Amino acid sequence: MNINDLNPNLLKAHYAVRGKIVSRAQKLEKEGKKIIYCNIGNPQALKQKPLTFVRQLLALTEYPKLLETDAVKNFPKDIQEKARLILKENSHGLGAYTQSEGMQFIRQAVADFIEKRDSIKSDYKRIMLTDGASKGIQLVFTMLMKDSKSGFMIPIPQYPLYSATIALYGASQINYYLDEENNWELNESELNMSISKAKEKGINPVAIVVINPGNPTGSVLSKENIKMIINFAKRNRLSILADEVYQENIYNKALPFHSFAKVMEEMKEKEVPLFSFHSVSKGFLGECGHRGGYMETRNVSDEVYEQMIKLQSIGLCSNTAGQVVTYAMVAPPKEGEESRELYVKERDLILGDLKEKAEILGTELDRVPGMKIKIPSGAMYAFVKFELPQEEGIYPEKMSPEERIKYESARDNDYCLKLLEETGICVVPGSGFGQKPGTFHFRTTFLPPKDEIKQLTEKIKKFHLSYTKTKAPANQ
Repeated sequence: MNINDLNPNLLKAHYAVRGKIVSRAQKLEKEGKKIIYCNIGNPQALKQKPLTFVRQLLALTEYPKLLETDAVKNFPKDIQEKARLILKENSHGLGAYTQSEGMQFIRQAVADFIEKRDSIKSDYKRIMLTDGASKGIQLVFTMLMKDSKSGFMIPIPQYPLYSATIALYGASQINYYLDEENNWELNESELNMSISKAKEKGINPVAIVVINPGNPTGSVLSKENIKMIINFAKRNRLSILADEVYQENIYNKALPFHSFAKVMEEMKEKEVPLFSFHSVSKGFLGECGHRGGYMETRNVSDEVYEQMIKLQSIGLCSNTAGQVVTYAMVAPPKEGEESRELYVKERDLILGDLKEKAEILGTELDRVPGMKIKIPSGAMYAFVKFELPQEEGIYPEKMSPEERIKYESARDNDYCLKLLEETGICVVPGSGFGQKPGTFHFRTTFLPPKDEIKQLTEKIKKFHLSYTKTKAPANQ
């Protein structure tokens, strides 16, 4: 077998956050070079400690015999009670399949979480537990795609899961640019222009993806912007995929998180299909490896939801340990419970540390000549804009769109590769997420420890000044 024997859609799919630069970083690390991995939102790989509450609950449910030994005295009573509840509701243990949609009592806990968060009604019979948010997103893509002309509107810049899934499924990608000068919000004129161009090409738009808080931008959408998006989706008969996995990662009190579900309820909107996603990988849990999450569905018929269950059942169910961690996320210790004090202390320490690191990164990199960035308001990323001198005798504006993308992608890839090799800092080129022609960015997390973030900003400054000087034409 050779590469020509493979599915051509697989060959078209790209996933930048684990691409060639990361492979190079891993090779350099094996050779002894210290690497600071800022390419992916993987908190515990960057020294974020897991919550004691989550790990104690997992320990008791994965190994129930602990509940019958003296060792159980080391576990807070409320965690023991939660473990016994899980084992009672799922009497076959974590090694057995669950219902396709996930354990019913955990789905009810998710509904309770949404009701408490938004002060709106939520129906557990429209909630599905998933292996992280990604599997839920892919399920909806599969369900909505009728043929290759089915179009999915995705933000540019975007999280590469979306472009890779569209390529893999052979669907049509409809790009809409986020407004960088206006805190990366969605622009109605841009949305209208984007969907019009798609329809002119014979594409049938079926859904719009919105990531809030933003990845890779670190932005948080206003309620008015969300209302505009809902109205746009209604006019154009689009489903909304609301990727809300960073909803706990908010660092600017002036920009609170507004869920699409809550805003839709306030608007009394009952026609626009909404699929909302959350994950245990982000927030302050950082439990990426446990692959837990949920999807809430609104404004679809019973017949449609039955098809979603069928699609989920083809994969049997999400993993049970991930379901338990999802339960821990949505049903944390309550006031007065024994584990509450430590839970709050660890939670606040993680979120406070992330806020401080976002401020350090945003403030210091914005001071670098030729770089521009606002302090991230949410998520765990910054999409840093940087300038490169024009190469002598090369005029990108005269190139075809395809040639220009290829040329500019080569430039920001070279920049990020050289940054890695000279400093050990592994970031992702902006072209891996998409960016406006004539602009260059890289995405970095601010997950490394605080002392490394401070070193990182200084190293990037020195590198950028040196790199742009060597790339400048001789007559400049």
